[in-house]
Amino acid sequence: MNASEPVFWIMIASIVIAVCFIVMAIALVAIALIVKKVIDTVSRVEEKVEPLLAQVNAISVQGKEISVQFTEISTNLSSATKYFSESAGLIREEVAELKQLVGQTAIVARDKVELVSQTIDRTQTQVTTTTEFIQAKVVEPAREIAAVMAGVRKGLEVLFAPTPKQIDRVYTEDELFIG
Repeated sequence: MNASEPVFWIMIASIVIAVCFIVMAIALVAIALIVKKVIDTVSRVEEKVEPLLAQVNAISVQGKEISVQFTEISTNLSSATKYFSESAGLIREEVAELKQLVGQTAIVARDKVELVSQTIDRTQTQVTTTTEFIQAKVVEPAREIAAVMAGVRKGLEVLFAPTPKQIDRVYTEDELFIG
């Protein structure tokens, strides 16, 4: 193939576009894997925190019962219960924030996937339009010019060809043989 031929440049453009599609696909897969890992991590944290919350609530109830029975240590147990409740509230807030963060991350990832999809569609449309343009403006006129030049060449060959022999005698069979 020659670099001056339009087909060469169309092939080069097609290869570049194919490489871009592969890079975009790899980027999409990487984003999907990262989002999956984040969701899995949040789910594991949530599973580990839920039993702790149940235990904290149970300890809180037990602390209240013990404070009724033992008035001497009621202030200490009340403080401990208060701290456990605050910790549980903080844990709940953190889990809620993590859930919100994961939700936002999923939305952003979905938006980015949609953006990449639109970009791919737009690129494919531009490639198709460019190919049609080159076909209409370069390849078809080149074919027509080649056909006209072939006709001109044949016409010149006919004009400058030697004059044919006069048929004023009988030719032998060997003279008529084309071969």
